[in-house]
Amino acid sequence: MTKYVAAIDQGTTSTRCMIFNHAGEPVGVHQMEHEQIYPNPGWVEHDPLEVWARTQDVIKGALKKAGLTYTDIAAVGVTNQRETTVVWDKNTGKPYHNALVWQDTRTDKICNELAKDGGQDRFRAQVGLPLATYFSGPKVKWLLENVPGLRQAADKGDAIFGNMDTWVIWNLTGGAKGGAHVTDVTNASRTMLMNLEGTKWNDDIVKIMGIPKSMLPEIRPSSDPKVYGYTTEDGPFGGRIPVCGDLGDQQAATVGQACFSPGEAKNTYGTGCFMILNTGTDIVPSKNGLLTTTCYKFGDEPTVYALEGSIAITGALVQWLRDNLKMIDSAPEIENLAKTVKDNGGIYFVPAFSGLFAPYWKNDARGVIVGMTRYVNRGHFARAALEATAFQTREVLDAMNSDSGVPLTALKVDGGMVHNDLLMQIQADVLGVPVVRPKVAETTALGAAYAAGLAVGFWKNTDEMRENWGMDKTWQSSADDTARTKDYAMWKKAVTRTFDWIE
Repeated sequence: MTKYVAAIDQGTTSTRCMIFNHAGEPVGVHQMEHEQIYPNPGWVEHDPLEVWARTQDVIKGALKKAGLTYTDIAAVGVTNQRETTVVWDKNTGKPYHNALVWQDTRTDKICNELAKDGGQDRFRAQVGLPLATYFSGPKVKWLLENVPGLRQAADKGDAIFGNMDTWVIWNLTGGAKGGAHVTDVTNASRTMLMNLEGTKWNDDIVKIMGIPKSMLPEIRPSSDPKVYGYTTEDGPFGGRIPVCGDLGDQQAATVGQACFSPGEAKNTYGTGCFMILNTGTDIVPSKNGLLTTTCYKFGDEPTVYALEGSIAITGALVQWLRDNLKMIDSAPEIENLAKTVKDNGGIYFVPAFSGLFAPYWKNDARGVIVGMTRYVNRGHFARAALEATAFQTREVLDAMNSDSGVPLTALKVDGGMVHNDLLMQIQADVLGVPVVRPKVAETTALGAAYAAGLAVGFWKNTDEMRENWGMDKTWQSSADDTARTKDYAMWKKAVTRTFDWIE
């Protein structure tokens, strides 16, 4: 019997392959970064061919590190940076343009035009999302209107679209030689083109966006016993393995954290920050700037929904301090630098580099640093950068408590930044509730593995997955309430300074 499941985690800054055993423990991991391309202010792109090359490399690397071959792998799951949009020629596999990354703001004019009839919430009742540069549909519209020859190719049926999950699965399962052109309900829910009710493409919105229906992938369950397709012998796995799990990265982390009951929530700290609250089979509209989205769909079971708070810039702010300001040499150094000071020195950092996401949804906001004096040093910058993540999370949690009517009693956390103990302590202090880190912090890949493994019976049910979850560390909030009262009030004041910056 095969003993392992492989997960491909195609993220914003890197791609990794992780191989898990039945206990949900990683036995082989390989990860590689890819280039971030910034053609203009606010524009962010990736080269899809580079991403696919890295994907192949990390699969081979993980198998080698684990000492395994494809015969040891029961199934493959994929998770991905959501909303990042790629359009390619189905006959050649060649992209028509670089992928437009979820952080990219070039579709602001398109969103403003669409909002003239019905406002920013024009489609929210059907799709759960406001009109914002974040989502895939307007990105496809921009590509169709700006890439020479693409409109004609799309009308002929040659050009096809997908988020990065679709691109990876298509290539894994044969590419131009019959690759599966599919997505799952979670990724489809981030396009602004899918009805939450019934999880089908909305023909009216697709038409309004001017997108030929032939470009769209088939929507499938997140865990699909019918299988999307099989890896190919000439591909990176070197043999036929069912590809049958697909989840957007934040929903994958929710599954990896075993948040299978309504009311359970998790927060993932990565390039951005994303909090998801399971609302069960109920579609809960948000009155407080959150997204209503799909959480997962396992086989023929009913779709499970969620409320989500999306923050664009958290870990990316640390990378900005490293790469653009050269303030640190590596991301982990931020913690020690922040520890050289006892507080933020009076400065507040609002990293609205891509506008403000939840709960504001202001495309015209831009980043600010306020409260600067001659007293401020590098340590205060580092501390304020960490606090920015904690304060943004608090704003989302307050909105979530208000929408759901259920105060959160503890927050499950995951992602790369949860290894920063100082940040996690600041987070507990700002929230006033315990912050809990699991033993396997990279729950995004684990969730994709669970979806694939469930489809082939490697895990029998969600109870088996829940049994795998184990606590690694808990941070309790301190008795001093300064962080959650005075400091938070100053943060809220700082946020208002970002509004309406772009004319």
